[in-house]
Amino acid sequence: MPPVKSRREMYSEATRAALLEQATALFAERGFAATSLEDVAAATQVTRGAVYHHFANKLALFEAVLDEQETRAMSEIAAAAAGISEPMEAATKALGVFLDQCCEPVYGRLCWQEAPTALGFVRWHEYEKRYAFGLVEGFVEALMSAGYLPRQAQETTAQFFFWMLGGAGMAISRAEPEDRRRVRDEWFELMLRSIRGLQR
Repeated sequence: MPPVKSRREMYSEATRAALLEQATALFAERGFAATSLEDVAAATQVTRGAVYHHFANKLALFEAVLDEQETRAMSEIAAAAAGISEPMEAATKALGVFLDQCCEPVYGRLCWQEAPTALGFVRWHEYEKRYAFGLVEGFVEALMSAGYLPRQAQETTAQFFFWMLGGAGMAISRAEPEDRRRVRDEWFELMLRSIRGLQR
């Protein structure tokens, strides 16, 4: 049986969760540069000291927000493909869910617009690779094993699709809200055509 948490521990966890919730909303609405720790503290109705108790600085807070967004998105993508035994069907389903995520205002802005600026391109790319590259590799391996893709240049093929997904995320998140579904559908079709074009 897990140990019973003290009131202080429960309060601390609740405060951290509230800080992340408010920071997510503010970063998505105003952007990283225009959001201060004071803004987050005020929105959460805690002192600035309470923010520093959980996060060393604004960048650490943003990274925690980004971790939540990426963890949720990758979990939903993996869950969408789980239970689908046919590799092409699974990959197609996962691709659609990823592109749907990019249409969402919060995920799209935080992960594809604010993160490259806040983290710097190199660190942001490492971040995306840490969360998504293994998933892409898994789908590429499954497609190769099923004969949909030739079994050659496996790592480069995974990188190719990883960068295409990044391009899609950037394009969709920067499109006007009324154009996002159209841009999403165009990227979906282009990526499926790319897979078909690589078939033996």
